[in-house]
Amino acid sequence: MKLAEALQERADLNVKIQQLERRMTNNALVQEGEQPSEDPEALQRELDVCIERFAYLVTRINLTNCRTVADGRTLTELIARKDALSMKLSVYRNLANEAGNTACRARGSEIRILATVPVAALQKQIDKMSKELRLLDNKLQGTNWTTELIEEK
Repeated sequence: MKLAEALQERADLNVKIQQLERRMTNNALVQEGEQPSEDPEALQRELDVCIERFAYLVTRINLTNCRTVADGRTLTELIARKDALSMKLSVYRNLANEAGNTACRARGSEIRILATVPVAALQKQIDKMSKELRLLDNKLQGTNWTTELIEEK
């Protein structure tokens, strides 16, 4: 199994586990004399199987990410860089949006609002980070589709 396939299965399991939780909750109580629309015990068994598979995949994915090297760094390092860059990019974008929203004055006597950061320079940094993030994501995606999931016991 390729790493990318394991990542997709993990994502599918996340959704299925949430759905099973909702179905179990919906069938937790019934009016006296009525039957639940689904067997809560069967749902619980299905949930247990899904969670076991999820734990297995997370373990294998993490092991694979730690041992696989691309561009001289492990996938774990590349993922951490991507997450940090995404966080920084989000903050910079919010700052640029806020700084770019200088209020218009209706009259010359109103208070002027000025940006405290150079918006154009900030936007250039944002563009540079966006490109780095895109290239990093491409590298990760490509590597995910060419890397076998480590499934040793």
